[in-house]
Amino acid sequence: MSGSVFLDEESSQFVQQIEGTPMSEVHHGPPTPGPEHALLKPFEGRFRATVTLWMGPGEPMVQTGLMLNVFQLSGLFLFQDYVGDPSTGPWPAFEGKGFWGYNTTTKEFEGVWLDNASTIMQMEKGSVDSTGKVWTMISTFVSPYTGQLTSRRNVIRLIDGDHNDMTTWMAGPDGQEFKAMHIAFVRV
Repeated sequence: MSGSVFLDEESSQFVQQIEGTPMSEVHHGPPTPGPEHALLKPFEGRFRATVTLWMGPGEPMVQTGLMLNVFQLSGLFLFQDYVGDPSTGPWPAFEGKGFWGYNTTTKEFEGVWLDNASTIMQMEKGSVDSTGKVWTMISTFVSPYTGQLTSRRNVIRLIDGDHNDMTTWMAGPDGQEFKAMHIAFVRV
């Protein structure tokens, strides 16, 4: 069976010792979306994106695109599919894909993002505030541009059912955060 784990008697006893729960009492059914997953529901749909990037001194670069968010895998993960509009910037045909969900084991929201601007898988973890409308997601990764370990903080806000945004803060070489990107999303 795909996704199943079969343990021999010795391994089963070991698992019982470290978890303290007999295997016969462990819930083996598939997970179902909970209230934390429901918080992501307003992000489902098609959104026009206006992306503002600060890549150094001077005026920011602005690009646009379309984000399609669809729940997949039994409603546990929000799949994100982004296609940038053709542009003359450094990424004339930018596209990216990601997943965003809630890990019921660690009690954290988690995300992964991949795009054609680098070869890294950007993974992040975080939480939502008490309003259920502002997420703070943190990641640490090796920058594909500098080769150095860096950190990123994404703040994702649900403004209303038709508008949300994300602001990205990156750690500079001095460890101080700077605003690197802002994306405004409008439902279409």
